[in-house]
Amino acid sequence: MDEGVRAAVDGELWLLLPEVRGSAELVDVLLDPEFVEVGASGRRWDRAAMVAALAAGTITDADPIEATDVNGVRLAENLVHVTYVSRRTGGTPVRRSSIWRQTDGTWRLYYHQGTPAAADV
Repeated sequence: MDEGVRAAVDGELWLLLPEVRGSAELVDVLLDPEFVEVGASGRRWDRAAMVAALAAGTITDADPIEATDVNGVRLAENLVHVTYVSRRTGGTPVRRSSIWRQTDGTWRLYYHQGTPAAADV
């Protein structure tokens, strides 16, 4: 796995940790200025809304998130696509797809999509 793909995958997995998700400051460092997410609920988030929700504690969840089938592919010199399946204890699995963009030498999450999946995924 090349360095850029590794950085994107590591960043993605770091974002799943409760201690990172619970810190607006840590998330802020990992999100691209033009970040957009379409969550598993269908809600659209931009960077400001995501950081504000984390700062207010409205989307923090102490339940660990398990990631399986993690893959990363370099799309261009400064773009990496990361895919995986996430699961919370007793929850519905969610297929996830992220685009990480490198700017100023730093990899940041540019776009994220979550789609609920069949329970047997």
